[in-house]
Amino acid sequence: MKIAEVSIQTTHRTELQPINNLLTELISKKGWQDGVVTIFVPHTTAGITINENADPDVARDMTRFLDIFVPNSPDFRHSEGNSDAHIKASLIGSSVQVILRSGRLWLGTWQGIYFCEFDGPRSRNLRVAFQGEV
Repeated sequence: MKIAEVSIQTTHRTELQPINNLLTELISKKGWQDGVVTIFVPHTTAGITINENADPDVARDMTRFLDIFVPNSPDFRHSEGNSDAHIKASLIGSSVQVILRSGRLWLGTWQGIYFCEFDGPRSRNLRVAFQGEV
């Protein structure tokens, strides 16, 4: 298994940031070819997901829905005041796996990978593991 870590900067409290280009650069730099990449977010108030990337309104709708579904509420007891971010991160999840084919992310036509920030803005990390042929 080959591993790498990359940094990402978020700019809003809640945002879905597309990371296909960041991952494509990393994969190319490492020379990874055919196999599987796992992208893992080592933060309890952030997540990662795959969704449509052709229309930016999808990401906006998702963040709006999550903010409505799990509002930042004074009724939560966690002393840091970010319980909503922890809940959203658990709902979205902390990792995704994607097949690599000939050094490229083998996603569907409309799919993109998004880093999901729920307690930003912050400097974050992504951990990427590759299993396969180099």
